[in-house]
Amino acid sequence: MTTPSHEPADYSCPFCLLQLGVVSEHNQPSDVVATTELALARISPKWWPANPGAALVIPREHHENVYDLPRATGHAVWDLVQQVAVAMRTAYACDGISVRQHNEPAGGQDVWHLHVHVFPRYDGDRLYERDLEARWVAADERARYARVLAAELDRLRDHP
Repeated sequence: MTTPSHEPADYSCPFCLLQLGVVSEHNQPSDVVATTELALARISPKWWPANPGAALVIPREHHENVYDLPRATGHAVWDLVQQVAVAMRTAYACDGISVRQHNEPAGGQDVWHLHVHVFPRYDGDRLYERDLEARWVAADERARYARVLAAELDRLRDHP
């Protein structure tokens, strides 16, 4: 199935730029917590008030959305989503995990590279009621969460 692209012709993909080593206030090497051949996990630069340390899992190759995502890449992304969720549950001592993925503007997509959100959840956090309260987070604040999550991912990889 081929769908129309919503990506502007002159789009500079932040996820592709991060992989190329182009840094900005929202893209730091310290944001990356895991990489595989086909997928990458990073701490999100945008957080909801009661859910600090949320992560994004993306395909390493540029794919705008889920519709034309190669099967092997999709499996790699979701395998890494599961690993991040398991590690996040322990690393952050959260009460649960939520996962969401958006496609096209009507579906809530605002970055034109497929990405899956992995949120730490806490009782009463009202995540889905607080979209308008999300904020951009400084790199040093993200780095603290990245270190803890990356360490737990390493521990799980070494001791499955």
